[in-house]
Amino acid sequence: MSPTARRRRTIARHGQLHTPGPLNQLLKFIAIGLAVVLVSGFGVAGYVVYDLSSTVTANAVELDTKNEVPPDIGEYKEGFNLLLTGVDTCEEAYAAYFGDRCSGKDSGGTLNDVNLLVHVSQEPRRVTVVSFPRDLMLAIPECEDVEGNVHSAMSKQPLNVAYTDGGLNCVAQTITKLTGQEIQFAASVTFGGVIEITNAIGGVDVCLATPIKDRHTGLDLPAGTRTIQGLEALQFLRTRHGVGDGSDLGRIGNQQQYMSSLARKLISSETLGNVPTMLRLANTGIRNLTTSTSLADPVKIVQIALAVKSVPFEDIVFLQYPTNTDSENPNKVVANQSAAAEMWDAINANAQLQVTHQNTENDGVILTDPETGTPIEGGTETPDPSATSENVVALPDSIKGNSAAQQTCSNGNVR
Repeated sequence: MSPTARRRRTIARHGQLHTPGPLNQLLKFIAIGLAVVLVSGFGVAGYVVYDLSSTVTANAVELDTKNEVPPDIGEYKEGFNLLLTGVDTCEEAYAAYFGDRCSGKDSGGTLNDVNLLVHVSQEPRRVTVVSFPRDLMLAIPECEDVEGNVHSAMSKQPLNVAYTDGGLNCVAQTITKLTGQEIQFAASVTFGGVIEITNAIGGVDVCLATPIKDRHTGLDLPAGTRTIQGLEALQFLRTRHGVGDGSDLGRIGNQQQYMSSLARKLISSETLGNVPTMLRLANTGIRNLTTSTSLADPVKIVQIALAVKSVPFEDIVFLQYPTNTDSENPNKVVANQSAAAEMWDAINANAQLQVTHQNTENDGVILTDPETGTPIEGGTETPDPSATSENVVALPDSIKGNSAAQQTCSNGNVR
């Protein structure tokens, strides 16, 4: 089959164009990824193994990787990489929420619209979550799908067609080719779990500096702090017209606010100390995962949890992979290779990362004072390196992001 025949027609989603395809799977994906990874290590391993082991193993996918991770992840000093991918497969029970994506002309195929690489370092443990824009134009390597079919390499395609081309393994190989990071674990999640997952965790607190009213998703939220769950959480994570400049890059910032809040909640005693809540999270989450075979053992998930459970919030950092506008298509982006090289050098050196980007009105979020909720002048907050770590790297200002210790609020608008 030719590369042209394999490609699904995609709609430009970086620019300010209407987007029929929702990103609600990010909520499900992040909730599952963090909930199962962080929660299953706290007293529920026996339950998970007994009830869920066969389900996970049945969904496992092989990764083309030469590295073998030692069985005791909690003592693995070299760190590891976990790829979390959200795919836009339509499920009958939820299709009515997604409009044209599941019933119109854009309903065919499956795209990996959400792509996160979670890097867990050696001691001292640090967690860096890098979000890759779905419209990032890059080379996709030759990939073998789960049925053994080999798909030829493509020199320049959007990242979000990699799953269509060769499944989860192809997404992993594409990210490895781009970053040089070997991926030991991977998981993908489809549509459908937003309502169940957010209800199971009792919702997530989000902050709005200004109101969001987005007719494309139906979201209508006033300014202030609000606990969202169910359909409202789905709408919050889908919105891009309602935040920043209306682009997918602005939406990533808004989604990272949600991830930061979720990480704080899951690591806090409020959630981890509630055994029934943890059981619901593990049970609801793991049944919806397609994983690499390296992650198919629930005990391994527990071992991963032991590696990250005590990481301080300031060392859990969410970054957006640096990009420039594609000169051939203003609705797509290409890698900012020099900034990306600095970012990976700092990550590989296990440095404490400091985001220097100053948010503007075009960004999806603004940085705020957690005590007063007022915007911080300049849009960034850089702690005194001498008070934190000797190994501190200030990232280029082209790299957006924040740590879980920082409070961001949605930069909403009415569209």
